[in-house]
Amino acid sequence: MTCGKICCGKSTYAKQQRIKNNAVILSVDEITLALFDQNIGEKHDTYVEKLEKYLFDKSVEIIETGINVILDWGFWTKEERTYAREFYRSRNIDCEIHFIDISNEIWQERLQKRNHLILAGEISAYYIDEQLRQKVESIFESPTKDEIDVWIHD
Repeated sequence: MTCGKICCGKSTYAKQQRIKNNAVILSVDEITLALFDQNIGEKHDTYVEKLEKYLFDKSVEIIETGINVILDWGFWTKEERTYAREFYRSRNIDCEIHFIDISNEIWQERLQKRNHLILAGEISAYYIDEQLRQKVESIFESPTKDEIDVWIHD
């Protein structure tokens, strides 16, 4: 599972790990952007919650076939991280949480670069306006060392 703020490098890291670990990436953002583009509106959080539940269940199905799974979403809160660990532990499935830890300066640079690429039509991702950036900052709970299996400092 990848953990970190939006636009910290989780998806890039997940792609690297996919090859290295012969894994399937399950991404809430990939699905919501494919279905709704940037126009998901006020139902975004409801859809994300439903998709996460679906992808947790789908991940078990994939894992049972012998294929590794990478959950590429933020796991922004301690509650989400605890739920994920318990979800897999209760099914006797080993799991790891990989935290992408970046400075605020690098984060701001990446947000600007990403927004530029989105506006230029070069990538499909969520445009991060000031309201969304503030929402992320208000929700994100930095993990403690005991929650994280792999800590990536960028």
